[in-house]
Amino acid sequence: MSVFGKEFGKTSDGRTVNLYRITNENGAYVEVLDYGCILHAICVPNKDGALTDVCLGYDTVAEYEANDGYLGAFVGRHANRIGEGKFTLNGVNYSLAVNNGPNHLHGGLKGFDRVVWGTCVASDRLIFSHTSPDGDEGYPGNLMMTVSYSFDDTNTLTLSYDAVCDQDTVVNFTNHCYFNLNGQGTGTVTDHLLQVNADEFTENDENCLPTGKILSVEGTPFDFRKAKPIGRDIHADDVNLKNGSGYDHNFILSGEGLRDVAVLTSEKTGIVMTTRTTQPGVQVYTANFLTDRRGKNDTHYGIRDGICLETQHYPDAVHHPHFPTVVLKPGEEYHQETQYVFTLK
Repeated sequence: MSVFGKEFGKTSDGRTVNLYRITNENGAYVEVLDYGCILHAICVPNKDGALTDVCLGYDTVAEYEANDGYLGAFVGRHANRIGEGKFTLNGVNYSLAVNNGPNHLHGGLKGFDRVVWGTCVASDRLIFSHTSPDGDEGYPGNLMMTVSYSFDDTNTLTLSYDAVCDQDTVVNFTNHCYFNLNGQGTGTVTDHLLQVNADEFTENDENCLPTGKILSVEGTPFDFRKAKPIGRDIHADDVNLKNGSGYDHNFILSGEGLRDVAVLTSEKTGIVMTTRTTQPGVQVYTANFLTDRRGKNDTHYGIRDGICLETQHYPDAVHHPHFPTVVLKPGEEYHQETQYVFTLK
């Protein structure tokens, strides 16, 4: 593995943003920005041996700043939604930005996707670091974090998240990469085959916020226990699909520890992506609100032109005690790991 870095541009307030390319011995590579720890490109071989970029993104810092959608970004402190932007911890009420209808989303107005992170280039990985101060976006505690990316010779991209805090806080990290295994900018992913190891999912209300109910996938459009095209049931007459305008739901993953949880396949390119994680859930999001915009290399993106497999704790867990907790206490070490493994069919 080799790592090469260069300047990518500057933010609107003059901060320098660098791009790092991690290349393995086969010539496949991943590109990451220190702005938002953004996955900028993932170039892996297709069935014909040609490198294919399977990650949506932009050509400039300005586009990452200007556009919504969190393309490729590391998000937090709390990924996904918190109802009404409010939670109570140890008897103290906290108020967060409401930036997604009535909900708080992905850390607020200036979440970790807007930070230029400190960078260390190690022998086998990139390590990004940042300290979020007490009160940052309304969250309690000084939170010290590292985000590590590696890409090995088996075309395995590993994302590791570590954090400690000096007081009780809530933490739920994920990466918001949009994947298209046909190649970025080639159109929708509705023809991709998806398999998810989940017997249950969390019911959403009309604002895509979990109601607290856990539903079986059996007999519903959410049954991906056997691989099926993403688009097969996406327009079904189902209230949960209508509430999300497609798939935008937390699937409750089977098993524990680092294990295989999902497989995404492109019949066109032969590229297969297996997702492995230590997390209890994955938000399957089919880019239902990805408005028309210009992507990398003068390509065009729109609705359903990518799929996010956001490994995470459940959304709005602060309001549902039966969900796995997102509370991080002083002295505890937060650690989660996700791998995206690229192979050929």
